[in-house]
This record gives sequence, structure tokens and C-alpha cells, in this order.
Amino acid sequence: MKKIKYIRKAAPPHMVGDGFKVRAFIGSDLWKDLSPFLMLDYIEPWHLHPTEFPRGVDVHPHKGFETVSILWEGALAHEDSTGAKGKLFAGDVQWMTAGSGILHKEFHEEEFSRRGGVLHGAQLWVNLPAQYKNTPPSYQDLKKEAIPEMVLPDQKGRIRILAGALKGLQGIARTFTRINIYDIHAQADAVIDFELPPGDNCALLLLKGTILVDDQVTREGDLVVLDPQDDRVKFQTNNTVHVLVLSGEPILEPVVAYGPFVMNTQEEIMEAIDAFQAGKFGKL
Repeated sequence: MKKIKYIRKAAPPHMVGDGFKVRAFIGSDLWKDLSPFLMLDYIEPWHLHPTEFPRGVDVHPHKGFETVSILWEGALAHEDSTGAKGKLFAGDVQWMTAGSGILHKEFHEEEFSRRGGVLHGAQLWVNLPAQYKNTPPSYQDLKKEAIPEMVLPDQKGRIRILAGALKGLQGIARTFTRINIYDIHAQADAVIDFELPPGDNCALLLLKGTILVDDQVTREGDLVVLDPQDDRVKFQTNNTVHVLVLSGEPILEPVVAYGPFVMNTQEEIMEAIDAFQAGKFGKL
């Protein structure tokens, strides 16, 4: 059974653009223990008043990694320099491979902005191995109805497989390395029990409720980092819970990051900046 290595709390909330109030759970100090995950910004349920001018983040670049946007409430719209555009609604996931470089913008969806409502979601940054850092940019829009889910025994809840596999169910996200992302909603007294490849990093982010893991009660707002040794994850719910499980094969390569660029060397970072400034990420 995997043991708790340590528990972290998020940094205080901060704004990203004028549309996303987030709490950051993963920073550079956790890269070794949580590779391939580089960042996790959590948008706590946030009630927004109606507006005619959608809030969000205007044009910005990315290179060398992937972004995974998970939406539980609200609606978002996105567009990028490849010509791709689309909308996310509650339950949807957007998986964007920045790869060799992309310009991107994301705002609250227009109708959602006009009527107002609750925005609730998260965005992950997932590292790419060196051999894929210059892969062509691409999108995967994972719609709610296409995401496989497993019902827990006694109808105690459900697990959505956003990426990877779980007990014979295969997620629809295409990934460059082995990654599992499970979105768990469960009632009290449910037992969650599954196996992962030994050596894979794993963390449990408790977004609601309390759980018992490794004989320790963990609470809402805890990021529970588990020891990579052993292959079994098991925990029990104490009440109604929402848990995001992140696990993956660690990428054992140097990580050098500068803003929205994630490469393997400082020289590659300078090349990325030069390419962006030369307009090689396209136009938006």
C-alpha cells in the first residue's frame, strides 16, 4: 500500500488575467515528486456576476508541454494560432499540446458571461519528454458524454477516467507518457482501491470532504503526495468527497522553465523566446 510522503496546502489565491481566481498546488519544489505534472491551478467555486465583456486571459504563448483544463461548472471559450477554437461546458476537458509553440487565449463563454454563474475548474501543466517538445501543436476536446466512468460498489459514487486506464476502462485522452487522471465523486463510507505501476508518482488532491488514507485523516485543500514505492492506492471516504487523482511515469530529464516555456536547457529556453519574438508561433 502506498504511504503518505507529505501533505501540502495551496498558496493563497491569485488572479490569472481578469477571469480566473486560482490557488496553485504544484510548483517547482514538487516537480521531482510529481513529474510529469508541473503545475496545478485550482479554480474554487466562484460566483460571477453578469457582464457583457467576457473575462479571461488574452493571447499568450506556450511551448514544450501540455495544458489540461478540467471544468466542473461554468463555460469557457478558447482559440489558438493553429485556427482551432471551441467551447468547454461543465464536465468537459480540454487537452492542449503546445509542443513546438502556440499562441492561445481563453475567456468565459459569451452566454455564460451574460447570465453569470459559478465557475469551478482546474488547469494542469503536463511536461513533455525531450523527444516530443517540438511535436506539432494539437487539441483534444474531451466531451463529458465521451469520458468513461466507473460506478463504485453499492452506488457509492463514480470515477471519471480523464486519462489513462482504470480496471479495464480506458480514457480517451492521447498522452505521450503514461498518465492517469481520475475525477472521483463519492459518498461517505466508500472505499477507493486501485493499482498503479510501481515507481509512478501519485498524488491525491482533496477538493471536498475528508478521507482516510494511510491511517491518516486528510481534509479539503490537502494535496497528498504518496510514496512512489508499492503499487496500490487505497483510501476511504468519511463524507461526501471530490478527489482528483494524479499519477504518472516520471520524466527523468532536466526541467528548465521560464514563464510559459518549459524545456530541458537554458539554451532551449532562449531559442523558444527568440522563436516567439520572431513570430514563429503563428498569429492570433
